[in-house]
Amino acid sequence: MLATLSRLKSPRLLSPEIFLGYILGQEVRSKKVSLLSHSLPVSAAVRQKVTAGSRDVSSSCSLCAKVRGQPKKRELSEKKLTRCFVDHRHGGNGGDGGSIIMKADKFVKSLAQVVPIYKGEDGQPGGSKNCYGKNGSSYYISVPVGTVVKEEGEAQADLSEHDQEYLAVFGGIGGKGNRFFLSNENRAPMTATRGMIGQERVLQLELRTMAHAGLVGFPNAGKSSLLRAISNARPAVAAYPFTTLNPHVGIVNYRDHEQVAVADIPGIIRGAHLNRGLGISFLRHIERCRFLLYVLDLSSPEPWTQLVHLRYELDQYEPGLSLRPQVIIANKMDLPEAREKLETLKSHVSQRVIPVSALTGQNTEELILHLRELYDGYLQGEGSGEEKPKRW
Repeated sequence: MLATLSRLKSPRLLSPEIFLGYILGQEVRSKKVSLLSHSLPVSAAVRQKVTAGSRDVSSSCSLCAKVRGQPKKRELSEKKLTRCFVDHRHGGNGGDGGSIIMKADKFVKSLAQVVPIYKGEDGQPGGSKNCYGKNGSSYYISVPVGTVVKEEGEAQADLSEHDQEYLAVFGGIGGKGNRFFLSNENRAPMTATRGMIGQERVLQLELRTMAHAGLVGFPNAGKSSLLRAISNARPAVAAYPFTTLNPHVGIVNYRDHEQVAVADIPGIIRGAHLNRGLGISFLRHIERCRFLLYVLDLSSPEPWTQLVHLRYELDQYEPGLSLRPQVIIANKMDLPEAREKLETLKSHVSQRVIPVSALTGQNTEELILHLRELYDGYLQGEGSGEEKPKRW
């Protein structure tokens, strides 16, 4: 029996108890004995034989396999038990709220797209593992160049340059998370604070036309037609009397690539400084003009009286406004009676008078050249001061 078993390949060492069970199993099969118990009497000689030859014996019989019980669960250490019990988290600070910023944009022509109420974006709350909340994005309001921001009637900002910005409302400040209160004395702080509420304001926006020169005159004096004749602007004109409701700005181009901006200020009526008609809404556009072009209608009975009333309305709105560099334009020279009235007008004023016809284009070249003289004088005068001259 031992000699036969020793010729097996890949021998493995077995314990005496396993080999003994194998021998007993062979004897039971050969004698057809039914076992009533796992404990049978074994002689000492058999035990000695088994023990002596067990080194060269190997077996893969299922009866010889080691019985495996259910694995026991290991007890968790105190350190691991502590990790499973969480009564606090270290959270980061909350994010700041978004601000509201007004930005001048030369491609925006009016305030029509501005809505009554704007609200900044809220900041995000802080998270666990010391994660800070995301700040709210700032909201930009695009306004035309020349927009004045007022609060309770007082000017707060003058957006007169492209891309100029004004911080209208600042966002709130994010609250502090419990991580902020961590110290050597308090390793698990439970304290957190709320954020600060953002600013809230009520602002008024006014658009003042940005131009070097302003055409000032009463309704139907021919200002829109004159602007079409000397610039690239195309305001509405017609053969019947009507008044312009919105200001228009035209650009006069010169051979040296210099540009002069001319604004068609809607017609002013008597009592405009008292806000009659659309008075003040028109007069405020003249404030930014560096020199004035008084357009007089030669079809009226006494054109020189128009100049007196126009200057009065400007000075009542802003003292000294009518004294800016100026030129008097006698329009509608194509009419038969215009020649006689022109001579009477020159006798009543001391300033230079340029007769033109916006309808036919008569003598507009003289006006364009004199406009350049006024512009050059503006550059020389303003260039030496603190204010930077405006160029188009």
